[in-house]
Amino acid sequence: MSTMEAFFLGLLQGIGEFLPISSSAHLTLFPYIIGKDYQGLAFDVMLHIGTLFAIVIYFWRDWAAITKDAIVNRSKPEGKKLWLLAAATAPAALIGVLFEKQAETSFRSPHVVAAALILFSFVLYAANKRTSLEKEEKNFSIKDALIIGLFQAIAIIPGASRSGMTISAALFIGYKKYDAARISFLMSAPIILGAGILEIRKLNFADLNLNLAIAFASSLAAGLLSIKFLLNHLKNKNLNIFIYYRVILGSLVLIKYFFF
Repeated sequence: MSTMEAFFLGLLQGIGEFLPISSSAHLTLFPYIIGKDYQGLAFDVMLHIGTLFAIVIYFWRDWAAITKDAIVNRSKPEGKKLWLLAAATAPAALIGVLFEKQAETSFRSPHVVAAALILFSFVLYAANKRTSLEKEEKNFSIKDALIIGLFQAIAIIPGASRSGMTISAALFIGYKKYDAARISFLMSAPIILGAGILEIRKLNFADLNLNLAIAFASSLAAGLLSIKFLLNHLKNKNLNIFIYYRVILGSLVLIKYFFF
């Protein structure tokens, strides 16, 4: 793999992890489209670590307050949030353990990924049409955490999009778009960390090289920019641009798969 390919894979991860277009779909489809082999576990681990750093760095003040209050002020909203985020992570963690093999094999077939991109665009579309969005992040409750967590579990299917499903769930239950995105981003840290811990035990550290460092750096930088972009975008815009992109990409891959 060339340095440029490593850099581009990092961009795909950083952009796709936080925008509702599915990073796992893009990491699966990129080698398929250009006719190369899967980039390997070492790359996937480093790319996910890059986006984990992005979410921690971007929201470091939030994480500091959440962690502090979870220990010394559990009755405060920020004190409860750490435990709510942990509860929201539970459904995805359970599904991840139960369907780990499928997630690494059959779910990554190009036609399955392309179909998921299109199919789950309808979920985004329905959520995007919701009105009367009045709930804010301060209203985050255990019920909401579990509902959004169930939607997050769907993202084990490449193409569904973790951010897409969690933002959709938050919109369905009445959160404002900006607050839905913030909740989605905060929820991403525990699940990315958990996935990284599961995969890093399989990693051969002899595989570490300059390309992996480049992929890590580009996924971190792209992740930071993507978080900022989506939060600003959702202050006064909708999800249409991402829906159109998903449907077009999924359709092109299906055409390639079945006719070329």
